[in-house]
Amino acid sequence: MQPGNGIDCAFCQHGHLKRYTLKETPTFLVVTDHAPLVAGHILIIPRNHYTCYGDVPADLDAELLTLKQTVRQFFARFYAAPVFWEHGIFHQTVFHAHLHCFPFGEEIRYDLASGLHERLITSQDDLRAWHRQHNQYFYLEDSQHGVLFQPEIERYRQIIQQVLWPGVSTRITTPGWRSPQQRQQEGQPLIAETIARWRTFEQQGEAYADEQPRTR
Repeated sequence: MQPGNGIDCAFCQHGHLKRYTLKETPTFLVVTDHAPLVAGHILIIPRNHYTCYGDVPADLDAELLTLKQTVRQFFARFYAAPVFWEHGIFHQTVFHAHLHCFPFGEEIRYDLASGLHERLITSQDDLRAWHRQHNQYFYLEDSQHGVLFQPEIERYRQIIQQVLWPGVSTRITTPGWRSPQQRQQEGQPLIAETIARWRTFEQQGEAYADEQPRTR
């Protein structure tokens, strides 16, 4: 899809994202999620309107990979290793490309032996190729692999149960999966914590993060 602002797209209207913004680049925003699943829940969002990361052009790949590395360094300093998650255009709630970054830790991994995935993903080109041919997908990247899944609701539910929920449940005290409304209501302290820690991260410098032990 050609870039262009969507009048009705929440992520194209950047003004309301200012309060959540951690970092801005010419083509991306890094923001805290407004209804975080856990402390440190971050989104990487392209400024221009693309349906999903399979739709984002290759000339933005280097900047995206740099931002993912910055998030890894931030999580290493203050949280735990990331799990990256994207809905593609399957089960999106905002129809604009956005990558979820969760500090779940290296122990939270997808089991390749389960066979739920369609293919391993080694580059953004792999996502684009799938998107051109098949359109929908959802995507998970843990500390070992990137994997793409067919857009099937049962597979989606199984990945929620096997990967995302274990990641969340080890870092919150509230039992059960919370609705977006609950997360938004309860999320302000988590958002404030993430913003404060990001400002410290920026002040200390990214290299400092690489030298420090990971905390939980």
